[in-house]
Amino acid sequence: MLKLNVKNETSRLRAVVLGTAISNGPTPSLSEAYDPKSALHIKAGTYPVEADMVKEMEAVANVFKKYDVTVYRPELIENCNQIFARDIAFVIDDVFVKANILPDREEELDAIQYIVDKVDPAKVIRPPEEVHIEGGDVMLWNDYIFVGTYREEDYADYIVARTNIQGVAFLEKTFPHKKVKSFNLRKSQTNPRDNALHLDCCFQPIGTNKAILHKEGFLEEEEYEWLLNYFGKENCFIITKEEMFNMNSNVFSISEEVVISEKNFTRLNTWLRENGITVEEVPYAEIAKQEGLLRCSTMPLIRD
Repeated sequence: MLKLNVKNETSRLRAVVLGTAISNGPTPSLSEAYDPKSALHIKAGTYPVEADMVKEMEAVANVFKKYDVTVYRPELIENCNQIFARDIAFVIDDVFVKANILPDREEELDAIQYIVDKVDPAKVIRPPEEVHIEGGDVMLWNDYIFVGTYREEDYADYIVARTNIQGVAFLEKTFPHKKVKSFNLRKSQTNPRDNALHLDCCFQPIGTNKAILHKEGFLEEEEYEWLLNYFGKENCFIITKEEMFNMNSNVFSISEEVVISEKNFTRLNTWLRENGITVEEVPYAEIAKQEGLLRCSTMPLIRD
């Protein structure tokens, strides 16, 4: 049996699901692109190729090995993009939540069923159909669950809006002992520099009291200010629009002292080291072209 435990984003990691880029399928057509960044690269002919992405994910797997983390990979589905393990499920405390993802990604959930089978069935839940929620929008921080959402009336028009207000309400009801705080995110189907696909595209806690933040990712300035004040300005690393586009907030913590980051994030990695954090640099720029990075492709099962 797997005894799940995830209470925040930075406690020492013991077990994780890491997606896979093997048999990723052909480059999608423009009409198949889920997000504006993938669309940009499909148009430009720079969409990532499988061999490069496999290499990038192996680099992450090697870091996990170095820190003695148990790594689960999804079962292989031919010609299917299974990189982003965070979208399809997430763990809160000791509960495994299956996400209601875009319908044509349902088989990705089947590919991790062998892991779910190791969990006490009473601790596995699936929200009702009208509840939309993806792991990239769910950020655990001890007593808090921070949730990215899109509260505007045109929610249904946006394929890049992944967590609805019913999703926020579901978390409040299911985890009454937690403080659920939601953030209205800026969405754009066409401009990746104006699109916070998930909360982890514009915010992530680091260490014990720090955070990476991107102001323009939030539709309501006071919600951004709330985070800035909660962590303290001096503890926040504010990323630019270009850094947000390159996914600088989407790094991944192995512990409060160790962060896996993209090797080109020079300014961020310098700041992390100046703040006493060990940075394990990996190449991840190809995977980033699909508007997802290190946090998106990992789904923690057990932290201390």
